[in-house]
Amino acid sequence: MDNQYELLTLFTDGGFMMYPLILCSLIAIGVMLAKAWTLTVAHRDSQRLLREIETLGMSGRLSEAIATAEETRGPVAAILLAGLRRLRDRRAGARADGKDIQKAIATTGVIELDFLERGLTVLGTIANVAPMLGFLGTVIGMILAFQAIEIAGQVEPGLVAGGIKVALITTATGLSIAIPVNIGYNYFVTRIDRLILDMEEGAQEVLGLIWDLEDRGHRHTA
Repeated sequence: MDNQYELLTLFTDGGFMMYPLILCSLIAIGVMLAKAWTLTVAHRDSQRLLREIETLGMSGRLSEAIATAEETRGPVAAILLAGLRRLRDRRAGARADGKDIQKAIATTGVIELDFLERGLTVLGTIANVAPMLGFLGTVIGMILAFQAIEIAGQVEPGLVAGGIKVALITTATGLSIAIPVNIGYNYFVTRIDRLILDMEEGAQEVLGLIWDLEDRGHRHTA
């Protein structure tokens, strides 16, 4: 109860600049939770999927490989699925060459990458804006302190204490928001970079199947 009272007191003493700061913190928490869940699902079982697709593809079980990719969520599965479907169409006699398959993989990769990076701009903006809002609160607090001195006509610690308190609270709040948000932003960028490597590995997996099937076809023709 005392802790709750102290938090409410700090919020009140921080002045109206606390409202945008709290709003920034709530938005950041929501985005970070959503991003953590999205990246966890995207990364889960990606390496296992690559191994399964390689095994099924090399043994010619293309339909099973497509079914496995369809049942798995994430960008790696989406890229594999796009390439495998084009490869199936090609084997069925449809007009699809290696370039078409590469284009389908590249297009899917761009879409999935955009989805993975969604929300990072919001986190980056909050990490930059929160300290600035805190410093703005600092300036407002100092203005209030000097205004109190001007009204009283003399300098007394009690007169300036309120303004300085506002300045310190808003600055501390802005930095308290920006620091973890910045750490989260860098962490998510690292996770996305790892997923990009998995996506590239998935693309190479499908292209490797294409060249392998073509090589087999040339041998049978010969």
